[in-house]
Amino acid sequence: MVQNLTAHETIDLIKSKKVSCKEVTEAVLNRINSVEDKVKAYITLDSENALKRAEKFDEKISKGEDVGPLYGLPLAIKDNICTKDIKTTCASKILYNFVPPYDATVIKKLKDAGMNIIGKLNMDEFAMGSSTENSAFHTTRNPWNIETVPGGSSGGSAACVAADEAYFTLGSDTGGSIRQPASLCGVVGMKPTYGRVSRFGLIAFASSLDQIGPLTKDVTDCALSMNIICGHDPYDATSAPIATPDFTKALVNDVKGIKIGVPKEYMEKGINDEVRKSVEKALELLESLGATWEEFSIPIVEYALPTYYIIASSEASSNLARYDGVKYGYRTESYDDLLDLYKKTRSEGFGAEVKRRIMLGTYALSAGYYDAYYKKGLKVRTLIKNAFDEAFSKYDVIISPTSPTTAFKIGEKVSNPIEMYMSDICTVPVNIAGLPAISIPSGLDSKGLPIGLQIIGKAFDEETILRVAYTFEQNSNIRNIKPKI
Repeated sequence: MVQNLTAHETIDLIKSKKVSCKEVTEAVLNRINSVEDKVKAYITLDSENALKRAEKFDEKISKGEDVGPLYGLPLAIKDNICTKDIKTTCASKILYNFVPPYDATVIKKLKDAGMNIIGKLNMDEFAMGSSTENSAFHTTRNPWNIETVPGGSSGGSAACVAADEAYFTLGSDTGGSIRQPASLCGVVGMKPTYGRVSRFGLIAFASSLDQIGPLTKDVTDCALSMNIICGHDPYDATSAPIATPDFTKALVNDVKGIKIGVPKEYMEKGINDEVRKSVEKALELLESLGATWEEFSIPIVEYALPTYYIIASSEASSNLARYDGVKYGYRTESYDDLLDLYKKTRSEGFGAEVKRRIMLGTYALSAGYYDAYYKKGLKVRTLIKNAFDEAFSKYDVIISPTSPTTAFKIGEKVSNPIEMYMSDICTVPVNIAGLPAISIPSGLDSKGLPIGLQIIGKAFDEETILRVAYTFEQNSNIRNIKPKI
């Protein structure tokens, strides 16, 4: 049952030679074979090569050679992060056969640290969605109840970790796509500060909002993975040239003196009662451990969701213009001329949600509407960032629910895009302000589904977030509860 352990627990077993890399990889592959037909977290599995790599890790360990801090651990990656010689589809028909000739910077870092990549994970097409129902291949299911969604867009990454089909995974977060599925699947998901992790090799959705981050089984694994993937990258112009701290040093079971702000806008309208009570209970626990908290108002977040959909859709319209069927990816079978090739390829290659956002973004960027929509959206973005900066002059962290509800039924919100977009109402402002935030499990609702607690920090202060998250995890009774699948 080694696959049920956390990454750091398994690494300790490999280090002490109580288990080999091959045995660990076989255990994870056996787990995948037993549950994947129900969960459907993966798009591509690389089982055969993963076993070969595990044997090579074992050879190196037996010779006393350095294999990196991950010790050949089997990990999996969201399918919008480029992996050399392994298909990277963005869960889209238009990239169904795309095999990158290079690794994203985060993949190179993980390989250098001893990662054994076991496969690529399902997602909403081009990371546009909150339920992983927008994948061109299949719908991923939540391991806690396979009739419900795992969240999105990194639904495959979250479901995979929850079902013990990998030790940890990478996702991407543009408006909550790591934190919301982490909340719905009962795992830990970190969205680092914009610029903390290189985006080189991440297939762009909205370049000023996208951020790669880890989904893990506990907070310790989150700190371990952040140590590996963070750092300045000259290949990414938005990568911040600042030193990476040792995040594991922030794993301190102590919140004495920590000041917590709780925006009342996140605890009122639209928040499920059980979710709100779980967050209130978490605040009581942190208070009993020495933290202080108070409610405050941040009224500008009312405009966060419309601002997000103007900015993100506009940038998506620009970024996705490159998929025309000429150099790579899907190309329509019959066409009359070049214009017809573009039109048919894009009409047949993109799904409905991606087309909706391309049209919205193209409209917002068009002549006569740019100032009224996109430019105004950027101005509101600055106001939202300023409001968070002011809040952080009083508080060390801000706490809220991650998602307004627990996992909803598959198909329940597909026909109502606005209702689906509301799933991200608590997470979107963090991306707009470029801040770091984590989602950790805080409890279960009356249906036995996980509830997530969001902890938001100052820019480049992931350490305080990890300290609060670790303290809560160590003192709550939600640890080690797993789905019965």
